[in-house]
Amino acid sequence: MQQYGGLQQMERHRDDEDETHPNIDTPSLFRWRHQARVERMEEQRKEREKYEKIKLENERKRRETSKKLEESEKSGVGDTEALRKALKDLEAEGDALRKKEEELRRQERITPWNVDTISHSGFSKTVINRAPSRKKTDEETEEDRVNKMQEFIKKNKKELRNYGMLHKYDDSKVYLQEHPHIVSEHTANYLVIWCIDLQVEEVSEVSKMLVKVIHDQVYVMIQIADPEYKKSFEDELAGFKERIRKRAREKIEEAMKEAEEEERKKRLGPGGLDPVEVFESLPLEMQKCFETENIQMLQEVIAKMPEKEACYHMKRCIDSGMWIPDGKKKDEDSPSKGEAGASEAAGSSEGDIAKDDGESAAR
Repeated sequence: MQQYGGLQQMERHRDDEDETHPNIDTPSLFRWRHQARVERMEEQRKEREKYEKIKLENERKRRETSKKLEESEKSGVGDTEALRKALKDLEAEGDALRKKEEELRRQERITPWNVDTISHSGFSKTVINRAPSRKKTDEETEEDRVNKMQEFIKKNKKELRNYGMLHKYDDSKVYLQEHPHIVSEHTANYLVIWCIDLQVEEVSEVSKMLVKVIHDQVYVMIQIADPEYKKSFEDELAGFKERIRKRAREKIEEAMKEAEEEERKKRLGPGGLDPVEVFESLPLEMQKCFETENIQMLQEVIAKMPEKEACYHMKRCIDSGMWIPDGKKKDEDSPSKGEAGASEAAGSSEGDIAKDDGESAAR
């Protein structure tokens, strides 16, 4: 059984207040520490990218110079000595770059794990096999496939999460060897769904890590490929991240719309109208009456209106539950009197402005 010794190297930060002075804001201190770690990691990432660019450029120049030197020696044309010197300098630079790479690897090995360093790809190389052809039967419906995936996730959720959070390639490789049953497209689908859920919850650091895990099948190819291939991969990765963010935004919008619709349905009055929409459609003078719950003022405003307009607004107020006709007595026929009920409400003081909690108070 593989011993994941690296897990013991995780950088731990206790959250108890005993670590800090009583006058120091502990959450702020933790945020400062986290920011310092993030900045340090960003510097290391930039240094690694800079090194990779210099290394690729050195390799390209060495190939070109070596080819030119070979052609010059065969044809006797050109400054052979200058080419030899240039090639020697490039080889010396290559040796220095190899030492630099060893130093970078050493720094990465001794870097303690924490919540930020965990949020990186678990792979640094991979072997891609041809996917076996699948025979889909007519009997297998979309619902069947969804049920199979849900059952797979239910059985293996713990293993899937452990796999998704692994940091090093060797650990990931051994983990898959020990748990071959999770080598499935259901695993990739689950990681994508996890990404979206984390993005919705704004846990973006872990979401970025999972995106890297999903794309690490071509990680080594990026390191050795030409710039065009690398750019193509980076464009694809950026597009995938944007699709994750887009889907997360869509899920948030859908949830907000569902919540708003549910809230609107709860607000509907006896006539099926939304009191918020009705209130916003009222003249400003009537809005003020309902805001202050001033029935006397409401009667004065209605008296100044044309009868047809007053009936229109009062009927909508009744249908939305904002105005309760005959509030001093329980008259079951009042909400369904139509235009007659609205006319009576417009000219009568027997009614109530509904309270915010839906209860009427007799005045």
